[in-house]
Amino acid sequence: MKTMNASEFKAKCLAVLDAVGSTGEPVLILKRGRPVAQLVAPVPRGDGTPQDRLKGTIRILGDIVSPPVPPEEWEAEGGSQ
Repeated sequence: MKTMNASEFKAKCLAVLDAVGSTGEPVLILKRGRPVAQLVAPVPRGDGTPQDRLKGTIRILGDIVSPPVPPEEWEAEGGSQ
């Protein structure tokens, strides 16, 4: 595993991120010679997003756009009381 001082990481952050993303080799970041963080490539997900997993599991019954109660029955629309 490659190691790097925090000051060097700060100066080369974007290049280090690109390198870890392309090679997958983790980088241990040191501050005063002590490990403070480890930069690793993300684990690829094969299952997609939560929305993808829910696709096809619901059914829409009826009108989902119109209000469930007609406007005539709303107290705010009733005028004076």
